[in-house]
Order: sequence, then structure tokens, then C-alpha cells
Amino acid sequence: MDYQIFPPEEIQAEIKLPLSKSISNRVLLINALAGNKGTIKSVAQCDDTDAMKAALSSSDETINIGAAGTAMRFLTAYFAVSEGRVVILDGSERMRQRPIKALVDALNSCGASISYLGAEGYPPLKIEGRRLKGGAITLDGSISSQYVSALLMVAPCMESGLALTLEGDVVSRPYIDMTLSLMKEWGVDSEVDGTTFKVPDSRYVPIEYSVEADWSAASYWFEIAAFSFGDIKLDGLKPKSLQGDSRVAKLFGNFGIEAEWDDAEGLELVASPDITPRFIADLSEQPDLAQTLVVTCCALNIPFHITGLATLKIKETDRLSALCDELRKLSFLIECENDSELSWTGQRVPVTAEEVAIDTYKDHRMAMAFAPVAFFLPGLIIKDAGVVTKSYPEFWDDMRKAGFTIQDVSQD
Repeated sequence: MDYQIFPPEEIQAEIKLPLSKSISNRVLLINALAGNKGTIKSVAQCDDTDAMKAALSSSDETINIGAAGTAMRFLTAYFAVSEGRVVILDGSERMRQRPIKALVDALNSCGASISYLGAEGYPPLKIEGRRLKGGAITLDGSISSQYVSALLMVAPCMESGLALTLEGDVVSRPYIDMTLSLMKEWGVDSEVDGTTFKVPDSRYVPIEYSVEADWSAASYWFEIAAFSFGDIKLDGLKPKSLQGDSRVAKLFGNFGIEAEWDDAEGLELVASPDITPRFIADLSEQPDLAQTLVVTCCALNIPFHITGLATLKIKETDRLSALCDELRKLSFLIECENDSELSWTGQRVPVTAEEVAIDTYKDHRMAMAFAPVAFFLPGLIIKDAGVVTKSYPEFWDDMRKAGFTIQDVSQD
């Protein structure tokens, strides 16, 4: 479905944000490793988490997780330590193009039996579960923090535990720290020395756990606030969050939005006159904020230079190319350097289309990051708008509650 979006004259909204899918997927896996004896009060209701839940409860030999990248990485490790289980783990066509060799090599070096059924280094995978030996291994830390988290979560199941040393530039470190914090809450301690992580052979202790709201989802409301200077309150967030994307509250201070807590879990977005003339940021620890921040800068006519984006090429789509292509439709000529940096110096190109339609490339964050641009271009069209179900199924309903008019203009 394609949605055409018209903004309200003013914004006044209280939004109950979805729960964190990053935390949800981790506690679902940890609880499975604990024999499903813990109590998770609720988890994120979205495609990615649904794929994780379905896979963990399935007894089928072939499991297809669709486009859920986190599930692919975490489940590869989970089934590798599931003794006596043989699983074929597959995904969507895009998933078959997303590399997983570094994780497979690491697990196989620990004693796993994982082989490729298609192209070398890519899903689908045949996984024969067994007790892994573990030991000391190294891994390139610049590819994906999800590889690291997957290995760490199954490390307690290994005979010798795991001593994992990361080489190169470590990306998305807050997600690794999140994993270790959750493991500790479930009874597994670890030792951290720089980029070396040691996890002993141990057991998870079942607990009762509540998942906090999602800071990545909050970022789109910060963007809406920056465009409208409206009255927006976000519910369910925690001031001391495990999520690295909580940095969004500080980053949007550059765009005239201050975040103020009115109670334990209520965040008010308050307008400020202080707006930066040029935005510079390293997002190597928060790459999922890239689309929101890049689009915000362009819409507010703020030149920028954003680094630390190397992982964006292997996401749901090549997000670097997607951002450059779609922003060009809005006249912005974005420069991409070293497959890891995006910048804009103010250069524009003519736009001739009467209606602008944004392609989303099966990427939920493309849809949500571009939707607020309707403030500057009423009638903006977001194609394949249903992709938001991957992380934030209620996004369009929440926008309607905030006063946006959203029309389905899909071609029959």
C-alpha cells in the first residue's frame, strides 16, 4: 500500500511507544536458553519479534525468518548449541544477500556444524546442533554487533565458555553492552577487558522481566517535533536505558528539541530556539538513527557530515544508496564517501515531479524517517508503507492520532 500524507496545522499528542525489539529479541533467546522458565511480561509486537518467537517455538526442520536480520544472527547461534536438533535456517531473498560468514566461521571454530545450502557465506544454512567446546576466538568487530551478541548469549552453553576478542573498529558497542547487561540480569557474569569478552561455562537463572519502550521508534517523534514545534509526550521510555539509541535525546538538541522527564517514564519534547548551523556526528554506536538524522538535517536545511555508517550497506537495504537516491527526489544532493560517511554542503538539484513518491526498499526506517517531511511537502507519498510492521506496526495509527491525514493511494 502507498500512503499520501498531509500534516496537521498543529501537533498535540501523547504517544505510547512500542517496546524495544532489540531487548525483546535478546530476552526471548536468553529465556529459551534458560529452558523457557522465566517470565517475560510482554515483548515488542512487530515482524522481527514475531519471527523470533515463531522460530523458538517451532519444531519444524526448515525455519524461514523472512526479513528478520536479528533473528537470523541470533538463531544461527541458538540452533548451533541446541544439541540433537537439525535445522535449515532460511529467509527472504534479501536475507539470502546479507552476509553471515563471519558468524558461521566463529561458531564452527567453537565446534559447531553449520554449512551453506546456497552461496558460500550466505543463508540458507544447515545447522546441526551440538555441545560446543568454545575457547578463545577472534572476530572482526566492524561488521555487525549482532554477531558478537549472538556468540556471547550462547557462550554459557559452551564447555569451556568463550573468550571473544574483537579486532578492528567495533561498531554499535552499546548493543554489545546491552547484551551483557541482560545476561547479567539472567545470572551470567562476564569479564570485559577493552575489546575482549570472557563468559564462563554457566547457567542462566530464570527471572521475571519487563521490556522498556523503544528509543529507535522515539526518534521519529523527535523528528516530528523538530518540524512542527508541537506538544508531544512519549510514554514508556526509561531515563537510564540499555539502548544506545537513547542518545537521540541529546542529538536532537541540535535541532531545537529538548527532552524533559515529567515522571519516571514520561518524556516531553520541548521546543528551543537553539539550532546548530552545521551538524556533525559519529553514529558508529547508533547506526539505526542515521536515516532520521539525515532526513531531519535536509528538511531543516542544515549542512551535515555524519560518519560511522559502514554497517548501513548490509541492512534491510543499502541504506546509504537509498538515502542518496530518495533525498535527490527532494532536491538534496548527498555525498557518500568511503561507504561509511554521508554529507551535505547545501547543494541542490531541480525537482520537476508534481508529486514526490518515496521508495522504501522494504526498509521500515526509510518509511518512518521520510514520513514527517510531509510538513514541508504536503501530499508526500510513502510507497509500500506497510513495511513499518517490521518494528513499529502502530506507526501510521499513531500519526493519525497526532493529527496527520493519511490516505491510501495504492494503484489497483
